[in-house]
Amino acid sequence: MNTVVTFTPNPAVDTTTAVDRVIAERKLRCGAPRFDPGGGGINVARVIHRLGGDATALFFSGGPTGELLHQLLERDGVANRTVHSEQWTRENVTLLEESSGRQFRFCMPGPEVTCEEWHSALALLARWEPTPRFVVASGSLPPGVPPDGFAQVARTVKERGSRLVLDTSGPALVCGVTSGVYLAKPNLRELVELTGVKIADEEHVRAAGRSIVERGWSEVVVVSLGAGGALVVTATDCHRLIAPIVPVRSRVGAGDSMVAGIVLALVRDWPLAEAVRFGVAAGAAAVTQPGTELCHREDVERLFGRSDRHLS
Repeated sequence: MNTVVTFTPNPAVDTTTAVDRVIAERKLRCGAPRFDPGGGGINVARVIHRLGGDATALFFSGGPTGELLHQLLERDGVANRTVHSEQWTRENVTLLEESSGRQFRFCMPGPEVTCEEWHSALALLARWEPTPRFVVASGSLPPGVPPDGFAQVARTVKERGSRLVLDTSGPALVCGVTSGVYLAKPNLRELVELTGVKIADEEHVRAAGRSIVERGWSEVVVVSLGAGGALVVTATDCHRLIAPIVPVRSRVGAGDSMVAGIVLALVRDWPLAEAVRFGVAAGAAAVTQPGTELCHREDVERLFGRSDRHLS
């Protein structure tokens, strides 16, 4: 039985390719493209599936690219449900410059979502059966959806008795978190946006995380520190988990992989600290993969097995 629903308001087909060198105004001969399902919540569902769990991805789908996105998820065996969009689902492009190893990411704004389409998605969440234990709302809001879109999601999820995990940025993050969520996963820049606290050292990070919990915005705050691991803050505890050292090939989807690892471990009733440690391992495994490949189960389990259990 699926106990996790991921909601991606602004999904994408991710196209990855490579070229020897990026030169302006030249016709660039690229390598064979790779197509993957994309968007925050969709990536979370993909990783949960890869790690042996169950999740259903809910997203807007429109035009041939929306149909391709559905087909890619079916190919990967990821359960999914769609809300029809009149405009086409967007396509993002990741380009590797082989001569330098640099990665260029071109992210499109996404189609405009109408009020009717948005309310259809909220209504689907409101009547979802069986009631999911966790709803993961992740990624950006598309044009047409107001900044308080994730706040509307938060209220809908709360009324169902589910726990909302929110991973977004900018005004969407501020509006969503202040409506009350179970878990928020800001990075340092987003933490500043949320709290206004100037971050100079780890103690400032701890203080900012505690302020979010004390205001009742989020029961759990997991601050993503990239290669530095993560800081976990609750009403009764605050500690840091160290990330394993790995070679970095691409940072695409690392945060989504972290969220997936955390949520899957929580569904399995692991203690919070171990769940976040598993998430950190998933994020580290993701950066070892090229382009939009995301993490692999064997890598996550290996890194989790040798990751630092020390909590500070």
